[in-house]
Amino acid sequence: MGDESKGYSLEERDQLIGKLIEEIKLRRYSYQTGKSYISIVKSFLASGNTTREFLLSYSAKSKSTMRSAYFALKFFYENVLNTQFDEKIPLARKSLKLPIVLSKEEINKMVGSMNNLKHKLVVMFLYYAGLRLDEARNIRWQDLDFDREIIHLKTAKGDKERVIFLHKKLIDMLKMYGIIKDGLIFTSQRDGRYNKRTIQQIVKSASKKVGIKKNVTPHTLRHSFATHLLENGADIRYIQQLLGHKDLKTTQIYTHVANKDIKNLSQLI
Repeated sequence: MGDESKGYSLEERDQLIGKLIEEIKLRRYSYQTGKSYISIVKSFLASGNTTREFLLSYSAKSKSTMRSAYFALKFFYENVLNTQFDEKIPLARKSLKLPIVLSKEEINKMVGSMNNLKHKLVVMFLYYAGLRLDEARNIRWQDLDFDREIIHLKTAKGDKERVIFLHKKLIDMLKMYGIIKDGLIFTSQRDGRYNKRTIQQIVKSASKKVGIKKNVTPHTLRHSFATHLLENGADIRYIQQLLGHKDLKTTQIYTHVANKDIKNLSQLI
């Protein structure tokens, strides 16, 4: 292996990319993952380099970019070319980055400072339901069960449904907002799905308005949701289910930032 990228005609490259797209779709990979893999493999096929030469061209880039290139080529060789990917490189492990977490007081200040009901409700769904940005954009009225006080999320990451509690503060705000039977909860002025950048800007503006110096993003509110549950004694496996994490290790990151245990330790000295 090593020289397979050399000598492909433009027609052959198009056929290989078409097969790659099919394999990505069959596995229902996320849009971002698929887009990344296609871009990397296109660059590889056009480069005429060996796999090692191609990966070396990524050596000056970030660890995550290098890993993406490696796994894109591995996927391509194993699922499109149907051959073993023998390239061995010492992949650096991802460095552990602790999530930024807001205090409950900071969350309350953000929500309390917002006058636009729709913007306020977006922020509340991100925090009180621990939603991802795309989940907030795609949540529908049909997902809410007011009688049982639950959210049956059908548009979760990886097409995996999950159930979350419907917080009483969300219920009260939804009543003020105006409850309808179906359709998207959040729509733009043209009745389209809310833009990602719009939600990012809503969160950023609200945090700056109340003087929060941290780099606050929509995911910060999800991190805060999980951390506050952990600090208040919720079982980590239950938090894993609420967040929709496949692996418990992903949820365990919050044990590093939960203030309850840190406070307890401070009393030992």
